[in-house]
Amino acid sequence: MMAPWARIAAALVAFPILAPAYAAEGDWHGDAPGTVHRIAADLPAPYATSSAANGPSIVKRPDNAVPTAPAGFVVQPFAAGLEEPRVIRVAPNGDIFVAESAGNRIHVFRAEGDGAKPTRDGIFANDLNRPFGIAFYPPGPDPKFVYVANTNGVVRFPYRNGDLTASGPPERVVSDLWSSGGHWTRDVIFSPDGARMFVAVGSGSNVAEGLNRKTPDAIHEFEAKYGLGAAWGHEQNRADVLEFDPDGKNMRIFATGIRNCVTMAIEPANGSLWCSTNERDGLGDNLPPDYVTEVRQGAFYGWPWYYIGDHADPRHANERPDLAGHVTVPSVLLQPHSAPLQMTFYDGAMFPEFRGSAFVALHGSWNRAMRTGYKIVRLPFKDGKATGDYEDFVTGFVVNDDSVWGRPVGVAVDRLGALLVGEDGNDTIWRVTRP
Repeated sequence: MMAPWARIAAALVAFPILAPAYAAEGDWHGDAPGTVHRIAADLPAPYATSSAANGPSIVKRPDNAVPTAPAGFVVQPFAAGLEEPRVIRVAPNGDIFVAESAGNRIHVFRAEGDGAKPTRDGIFANDLNRPFGIAFYPPGPDPKFVYVANTNGVVRFPYRNGDLTASGPPERVVSDLWSSGGHWTRDVIFSPDGARMFVAVGSGSNVAEGLNRKTPDAIHEFEAKYGLGAAWGHEQNRADVLEFDPDGKNMRIFATGIRNCVTMAIEPANGSLWCSTNERDGLGDNLPPDYVTEVRQGAFYGWPWYYIGDHADPRHANERPDLAGHVTVPSVLLQPHSAPLQMTFYDGAMFPEFRGSAFVALHGSWNRAMRTGYKIVRLPFKDGKATGDYEDFVTGFVVNDDSVWGRPVGVAVDRLGALLVGEDGNDTIWRVTRP
């Protein structure tokens, strides 16, 4: 019998186009478009189960295999043959920018007419360093730069709407703020007014192994500069969301203790910053939940000393009792080890009932006995606030208990309101529409 926290509450689907469904317990076998999940915060004890090493076998997409969306939606291939596609971001003019992280380049597609297939494409920039995040600056209809977050810093390229290749060399904006190793992805995004640039940097280790102890006075002095709960040493300026001026100057810490904020998005109703987060490993199959959360300025989210509120990590037992009661609980908890990657808020016209919802790509578990993730989920919002539920939207990437053909990584909304879904198992992009 599963622990109480892991029981996913049965719920009716919020929108009438989806038939009501009850949440499944367990693993991918119960996933289906319309299934609603809700993870409670009453967590099991650490080490209640072992921590499995259960990476999937990536296989060629079976003949006629197509991702599954809710009834009335159509999923069709958009692009193939990419080299580890990750973040997808759409320019104000509708061009589709894709970070090919293993290819060290940014690919751009233009899909004219009905948007079903690219009509033009090009390599916007190459010779990068594991590029991931992409942002257009200033926000609005007429950007002047494309910012790219490499694993070793942030660069920007001159840009005008319609450019399929960069018109000039990269300008380094942020560099040398984090050590190498550990989580390699970096994301970059701007506040709606363009005044602030946010950069997400994941931790350099699972749970700050080898972090030296500090005296209370030394901690107080360090936190006065770097923020409540900020880690030091080889983790300094990591597991953080950093804030800069748009030119990369005046770095400050926006939020701390977020183990791996993979991607960020701006919630359209109130302009708040959100991120998708991969939590730590080694505490068992069912700990701790991954999450998607509003990121509040000055907030501390627990890593490495605590998780999901005041749950102390036993690997750092009694090291920071002063932080108890000061840990911000995330907004939406996801099944542990689902590995959320890109998130985006839906602002299109094709699915008007989903406006304001967030879509999140779950890359899928490699360290859980019962495989989970490998799907696109929708997070309902009401008045700019998450309800706490999440709903399966696109599934069908898993072949069996051992093999998968797709690992979702990217999700974006194209100029017509269709949903673009990238996966790096077979390096393809799919397009979800409702005719």
